[in-house]
Amino acid sequence: MMQTRILIIEDHVLVREAMALTLAQVGEGVHCQQASNATDALALLEADPDCDLLVVDLMLPEINGFSLLGVIAKRFPDVPALVVSALDDRESVQRAMKAGASGFVSKASPSNTLIEAVRTVLAGGVFTPEAATGGSDGGSRSRRASQAFAERFQLTAAQGRVLELVAQGKSNRDIAEFLGLSEGTVKVHVSAILRALGVTSRAQALLMMTRAGLRV
Repeated sequence: MMQTRILIIEDHVLVREAMALTLAQVGEGVHCQQASNATDALALLEADPDCDLLVVDLMLPEINGFSLLGVIAKRFPDVPALVVSALDDRESVQRAMKAGASGFVSKASPSNTLIEAVRTVLAGGVFTPEAATGGSDGGSRSRRASQAFAERFQLTAAQGRVLELVAQGKSNRDIAEFLGLSEGTVKVHVSAILRALGVTSRAQALLMMTRAGLRV
């Protein structure tokens, strides 16, 4: 039986393990390796460059997924990469595909969408959110809900983007790296967000978002 080797690159262990269980449904002979960061992932690829597929999160520690995609495209051009991320806005999708991804799946999507995307990319195809449901997937709905929440409290577009990342538990440093801002600028945005929401902590902000029905 031919083995299909997939490397999952995701910093949250529970998410990695859930993905591995889902990917086992792709077919017989699927073997998943796991890495929590880009450095470990590249070391595994050096040891096994014949990996069949990479499943990459965008918000990785130290080296983010966008940068990792660029490195992979140069050093391992024959290994396709499928991005699975909560950052599912159009800009992030386009940026990931431009960086070398062969597919993109929102973390808000059901498991069968991930399975379909993996099969598509393994077969040499390209998979995007529009390919799943014509652009009306759960990720898009979540994005619209987040935008509505930001507009409700008169947050700027930049503040709304920062709030989305805060909701994912990202630190100011992580947010700064991803958005290309200084950490000081991010702190200013976070302070402004808390004032607009009438709260004094991130935890209180997340509670408000949860009560409003947003995915955090």
